[in-house]
Amino acid sequence: MGFFKTDMKRLSSKTTKQKTSQQENQLKINLKENLAYIHETLGKSSDIVTREFRIGRQGHIQAAVLYTDGLTDTDAIHNFIMESLMLDIQGTALEQELSGQQDVLHTIQEVILTVGEIQEVSDWNQLYDDLLSGNAILLINGSSACLSLGTKKWKERGVTEPEAESVVRGPREGFSENLRVNTALVRRKINDRNLWLESKKIGKVTKTQLAIMYLKGIANEKIVGEVKSRLDRIDTDSVLESGMIEELIQDKTFTPFPTVYTTERPDVVAAQILEGRVAILLDGTPFVLITPASFVQFFQSPEDYSNRSDISTLIRLLRYMAFFLTLLAPSLYIAVTTFHQEMIPTPLLISLAAQREGVPFPAFIEAIVMEVTFEILREAGVRMPRAVGQAVSIVGALVLGTAAVDAGIVSAAMVIVVAITAISSFVLPNYSMATSIRLLRFPLMGLAASFGLFGISAGMTVLTLHLCSLRSFGVPYMVPFAPFIPSDQKDAVFRVPKWAMFTRPRLISQQNVEREKTPPPKPDPLSEE
Repeated sequence: MGFFKTDMKRLSSKTTKQKTSQQENQLKINLKENLAYIHETLGKSSDIVTREFRIGRQGHIQAAVLYTDGLTDTDAIHNFIMESLMLDIQGTALEQELSGQQDVLHTIQEVILTVGEIQEVSDWNQLYDDLLSGNAILLINGSSACLSLGTKKWKERGVTEPEAESVVRGPREGFSENLRVNTALVRRKINDRNLWLESKKIGKVTKTQLAIMYLKGIANEKIVGEVKSRLDRIDTDSVLESGMIEELIQDKTFTPFPTVYTTERPDVVAAQILEGRVAILLDGTPFVLITPASFVQFFQSPEDYSNRSDISTLIRLLRYMAFFLTLLAPSLYIAVTTFHQEMIPTPLLISLAAQREGVPFPAFIEAIVMEVTFEILREAGVRMPRAVGQAVSIVGALVLGTAAVDAGIVSAAMVIVVAITAISSFVLPNYSMATSIRLLRFPLMGLAASFGLFGISAGMTVLTLHLCSLRSFGVPYMVPFAPFIPSDQKDAVFRVPKWAMFTRPRLISQQNVEREKTPPPKPDPLSEE
């Protein structure tokens, strides 16, 4: 019996503590006490503006408006809140009725205020969240609740052309740092009631707004549930950029390949949502996460669907060729010149030998020196001011390459190989995939210097097995190649005509697979005559 008595005491003590905590979290009735508590807990921050006033001409009711300077529309506060409460009700029957009512807050909310977004708040946590996110807080003396008024407004960057994903033909608009602007840009592309948007706050300190967008009835419910589950498991103080979320929700951390697709183009997000994928938008960043991601997705550009299918297929094949050049060109040069000279034609071999006659380093050291030098120049061009960044990177590459050849440190052939490799990396439309290939180039160069073509073959085998083992939110990373899906080959390496792309990816959308029923074009009757 003693055990049960102890257990009941613990339960009673826990319930009492919860009630005490809830009472402490409730607003006070006295206006002065509430204002003093807010200023004390916020450290008397200078950007928290407080305006105390009395409602109506008689001034029987004391009130106060609080807002955060820089995050709030002050014109809306003056015109639709304070003017309505101080001037518009003067001399009206409503003023007399308001002074004798007990539920003043409810009457103000229902009858007087003309602000569109109004919410009654009675606890401190919600008050601070709304106040620091840009809402105005209306406190009334004698009421243990307050009104949170939607008056958010701040300076922001407008909709501009994305710099990282530029196209020759296609839309020029890109996402900004405002979440609501970004969701509106997607809504403009997909005007359908099945486009669902679910919002939540993430980060215990930053409380950053996050939105999930998907097409109900097209997106796989299991994938949507998995995305929500992984986001709910995030327990961190701050989330300032979508890259932080990408690291926390991706399937496999120890891989150089990106398993979550990122973009700053609304047309790309709309196209991916229409295929059945889920978009994750975060306030404060123009980069949107798209899940699940596949390997072929990183070789697709929005321009592929603006041009004809034959032109798009040719350009896409060029991207795959650039991918292999970026990955294997230095390694193949090292392997052939070090171990397999018999594969080189005799005139070319004599020319390469003459170039390397005064070079004191092996081909591997040459390649490492030139690759590291180019990576330094690339990063310097990105970090420097735009006016001089490109000029410094181009002039630096020319001067260093020419000087290195004249000094006999590297051969001219190695400069050509490194230049082709560097230029090929810029052909890939996605920066994340291009960075991964730049990273993988160095271990393959080491294998080529140690074992020749056999080392390259072994490295590519391990790389292929690794790619086939990856998954993105349960979907195989190498789909539609592994597993091989014939119906999805229409938009993998080749891009078939639009009228032939009548189904969505099978493993992405398993509910509404059929995309369109456009018949193929009929032959020209004049040609038959």
